[in-house]
Amino acid sequence: MHPLGSPYVRDQLAQRAARVNEMRLVPEGEMVLYLMQSTQRIHENWALRYATIEADRLNRPLLIIHEIDADYEHASDRMHTFALEGIRDVARDAELAGYTFRFVMRRRKGEPSRVIQRLASRACLAVTDAYPTGGAAAATARLARTAPCRVVAIDSVGVIPAAMLPREEYAARTIRPKLAKLRDVALEAVMDRPPRRDFPAALLASLSIDAVDVARLDIAGEVARCDVDHDVPPASIAGGRRAGLRRLARFIDTGLQQYSIRRVDPTDADGSSRLSPYLRFGHISAAEVARAALASAPAAESSAFLDEMITWRELSLNFCLHNADHASLNALPSWVHRSMAEHEGDPRDTIYSREQLAKAATGEPLWNAGQNELLATGQMHNAVRMLWGKSVLLWTDRYADALSHLVWLNDRYALDGRDPNSYSNILWCFGKFDRPFATRPVWGTIRPMSLGRARAKFDVASYVARWNPAPADLFSAAAPVPATRRGVLARSRPASHALHGEQLASD
Repeated sequence: MHPLGSPYVRDQLAQRAARVNEMRLVPEGEMVLYLMQSTQRIHENWALRYATIEADRLNRPLLIIHEIDADYEHASDRMHTFALEGIRDVARDAELAGYTFRFVMRRRKGEPSRVIQRLASRACLAVTDAYPTGGAAAATARLARTAPCRVVAIDSVGVIPAAMLPREEYAARTIRPKLAKLRDVALEAVMDRPPRRDFPAALLASLSIDAVDVARLDIAGEVARCDVDHDVPPASIAGGRRAGLRRLARFIDTGLQQYSIRRVDPTDADGSSRLSPYLRFGHISAAEVARAALASAPAAESSAFLDEMITWRELSLNFCLHNADHASLNALPSWVHRSMAEHEGDPRDTIYSREQLAKAATGEPLWNAGQNELLATGQMHNAVRMLWGKSVLLWTDRYADALSHLVWLNDRYALDGRDPNSYSNILWCFGKFDRPFATRPVWGTIRPMSLGRARAKFDVASYVARWNPAPADLFSAAAPVPATRRGVLARSRPASHALHGEQLASD
């Protein structure tokens, strides 16, 4: 294990650190400030390592501050609850490890935030997390504009330092060999330790932080008092580092041993990792997941898992870092735009509104089951999620509407919403990172999906029975829930033919 401050750590941090303003480091400042955003953990946190090294170099104490407001997009009981469960673990781990951590909340929309700026005004240096989505980049930009000291953003979210991949990669096949050369070095563990100087009680009191007592926090009661969307209830899975590590251990002990076979079956609760919410909130790190997989599974199974967990995740991060249109059709390759232009006017047999989609009120029981899983758990199995995303292309008048619906559904209900993986996975449904296929109505040359292929890959009936309150006959010709087409009641095909195509892609 590399000690903090070793040449290895300094080299990694040099690749992960980026100055985001032109202010000077203030040697007369009273502390080093770490604004925790997307990396909500004490361990395996490159930003915290950087802040610790700088605090020791400057002989100053280190303060970790995290703030939750009610203004982020799709703020809800679900997102707030999962985040607060994570912060409870951060507070415990910080106390056990000897860090000084404070957590503040803004409960009302539009409530001004002054604590971060006030703390930065007394800091030698402010450190924060580099993260391209979820509002973190905007928060970092605000801090950079107002802080009278240097602000540095640290890339803690990926296994590979993002600076090692300076351009947008075209596809998994182009990024995979580059990642292979860097992976093993990037995965080497680094010692976690607090800064040498304790935080003086008098200095902490003088900062007048209206901090939440996390140890005594009634999460449900606190969320109920916040000005967030109370129509999206908490998910059925718990948040936090401890819950994430339990989930990782269960997956390592069960599903990973036969991952290449079990990962395609949505009825297999342990066949896939289900770690994306914990990675999204930064409760666990991708590097520790990768090390656990390499140490515990046969080479073929760990390689298959790491190709998904590293290759596709790093590709998503690279895409969102280098493409400002990562939630837009503008991010798609030219062949997709040609296809969409040629097939925009193709007749759609059924059009569903966003509200019908949100309520799982379509004529496709498998699609409804996937949406119901998302509503209940905040997650959806990857094999179903791709079919879920592809189907909406057929059920909207315009491709732009399909994308808008999918982003809204995902970001509102999915615990891994507003994440680089989410945007790349949704855009994959439209042809991003893919190739052209034979032309079909509506699909054009975008890869189609097949309900028939889904039946061949997993037990569709069992999945539908698990997630639909009153499962219908999947393959009956019953008409779907009424949907409108330009204000007129839609004609509907039998459910068995509504999703035509050749291939259900892997997760």
